[in-house]
Amino acid sequence: MVLNLPDEPFQQLLAYANRSVAVAPGLPEQKEIIPEWSGIAFELGGIKMAAPMGQVTEILTIPPHTRLPSVQEWVKGLANVRGRLLPLLDMEAFLGGALDRERKSHRVLVLELGDLYSGLIVNSVRGMQTFPIDVYSDDVPEGVPESLQPYLSGSYLLEGQQWAVFNPEKLVQDERFYNVAD
Repeated sequence: MVLNLPDEPFQQLLAYANRSVAVAPGLPEQKEIIPEWSGIAFELGGIKMAAPMGQVTEILTIPPHTRLPSVQEWVKGLANVRGRLLPLLDMEAFLGGALDRERKSHRVLVLELGDLYSGLIVNSVRGMQTFPIDVYSDDVPEGVPESLQPYLSGSYLLEGQQWAVFNPEKLVQDERFYNVAD
């Protein structure tokens, strides 16, 4: 293919630039980017929930632990996790229920909020979940027990399922949470 280019170098560059623009593909489709909220998805008492990413520092299987005398039934004991004593708290028992017997799926959500370091035992953890912020509602999903509602901060609707937003800060502000003596 023979190109008829002008004799002047600048005019040649201009011809190349015009030819490049003429054969360049168009820009990709412009999509609106919707900000997302990320959380750790878990299940507690049959309720799908998510806790803010920054408030759950670790997810563990239930570690070996030592029972403590004269404490509430929902305090399962203390575990040594990398040299730190981690109180293990059965969230379902705290809320008045009982964890299902399928222990293999139980996990510990490790919270570190200021001086508080504790592990919440939940039914199962589903990993990280992201929710478009435009599907957020201040409403608590239907069917959530009253005992759990004070610790929730709204919900997200994703693929037809309601996900309650668990707020660990509300939990640690509850006086009952610190009253572990039997």
